[in-house]
Amino acid sequence: MERELFYSTTPGRIRILKESGKYEEAEEEIRHGLEKHPDDLFLKTSLADLYFRQGRLTEARILVEEVLAQDPQHPQALSVLGDIFFKEHSPQEALACYQQALNRDPTPYLILKSARALKEMGNLAEALQELEKVLVVKPESLSFLKEKALILNRMKKFDQALETFEKIKGVSPDDPFARKEILRLRSRSRPEAQVLKELHAVIGMDSKKDDAQVHGLFAQKLKGAGQIREAAAEYGRAAILQPQNPYFLKQQGFCLYRLKKYGEAIQCLSQAFRKDPSDYVVRKALEKSYEARKDIKAFLDLLEEVSVQHPEQKSLLGTIRRVRKRLGLESYEAPNSKHQ
Repeated sequence: MERELFYSTTPGRIRILKESGKYEEAEEEIRHGLEKHPDDLFLKTSLADLYFRQGRLTEARILVEEVLAQDPQHPQALSVLGDIFFKEHSPQEALACYQQALNRDPTPYLILKSARALKEMGNLAEALQELEKVLVVKPESLSFLKEKALILNRMKKFDQALETFEKIKGVSPDDPFARKEILRLRSRSRPEAQVLKELHAVIGMDSKKDDAQVHGLFAQKLKGAGQIREAAAEYGRAAILQPQNPYFLKQQGFCLYRLKKYGEAIQCLSQAFRKDPSDYVVRKALEKSYEARKDIKAFLDLLEEVSVQHPEQKSLLGTIRRVRKRLGLESYEAPNSKHQ
């Protein structure tokens, strides 16, 4: 009886488990539900979404296509398929999925995803229009305000972006990204030396010394001022404070590459590459770093390792074949992955 109560599979419980990162527990819960109800489309879609969150895109796609074969307009399945396309850098296909899902289920999260796809396509004005559909009704919606601010930044509408970030801070005073962006945008028109001096003072404050975003901003300003060694150190501090964010590792690696510290650059960039193998700039910087050390075989080993871990990253195969050919090795056939 206790077991049955634990496995009272509900959308709310599954969502809570997924949002809290308890993926194994969520998968166990969903699979138990599927044993009892093998044709339940909600459970299949939930499992597909869980696989997507874990980077298991092949398995996610198989389940989603199974659901869509039964119900071609299933909004949750279309949403997950859109997420897969987005992850694979196909925003146009992602947008088509989100809009199709919106026809049947006009919910805010699908509007937000549509706006992100439009932003990725470069349709910034249209993306803003999508966000305003929700913000006009819910002006304090944090996820929509953040997306709006990012788009305004990209459009170089810095005054409007600052105003939006200040709204975000009003809703969520402790949001570190909003705090950082407010500092950055306010400093745009001020002398560089003064900004660096003030940021150095800020990161010395007890309340800011563990703020990865502020350290990242200081690093960005140092890099812009040509102080690459100091920028690398600050990006390193930010990466330690926020290890789940590959951005800081990438920037630290780029700085170390510019300093010709190729071994240290490889350490940073290879960690970032394992987290985000789709980043072509990181991949090229790694290749050049290994070339500088005359160790291109080690670069090949890294590529093949990451390709096995991320079989959905088909673009890696072309690089692997090119490097193998350069080394005079036989052509490469990707081995089966545990996620395939």
